[in-house]
Amino acid sequence: MSESDITDYNDPNAPWNQAWDQEGSIAGWNDDVITEFRANAGKVGGAYAGGDLILLTTTGARSGKPHTTPLGPLYRGDTLYVSSFVEDRYPAWWHNIKANPQVTVELGDRTHRATGKVLEGAEYDEFAAWALAENPLLADFQSKVDRPMPLVVLTLGEAGSR
Repeated sequence: MSESDITDYNDPNAPWNQAWDQEGSIAGWNDDVITEFRANAGKVGGAYAGGDLILLTTTGARSGKPHTTPLGPLYRGDTLYVSSFVEDRYPAWWHNIKANPQVTVELGDRTHRATGKVLEGAEYDEFAAWALAENPLLADFQSKVDRPMPLVVLTLGEAGSR
């Protein structure tokens, strides 16, 4: 099953609804996905098999340290954007981009310097209306949470190989 087969946010087969080792952490789970992504030119198995992923590396808003997160890329035409299904707070990468928009995006076997832009105000409203109309999973998620979903547009620079 790929992410494109999932139409309900609460689908138990959705990658974001998979259990991880509670003695470890989600960071440890992400480490395995990141390692597999880099070893296989962006392809991973498990819960994300058959789906598209990017690796987004941000600079910690408080720590100043790099943080890499696997995310499912979303597109509006040629515009690459990311969101999140974290229910109780905005994700760390969102806060990091707000503090420092210079990021790195790994897409397949290519690495791009990029700029992230946290959408706000009228720009957010217009983009969110489009995203909710076009993406049933985001719409389903948004219907279940009280805060606006995070939306970040990523503008890629020239690609280099890893």
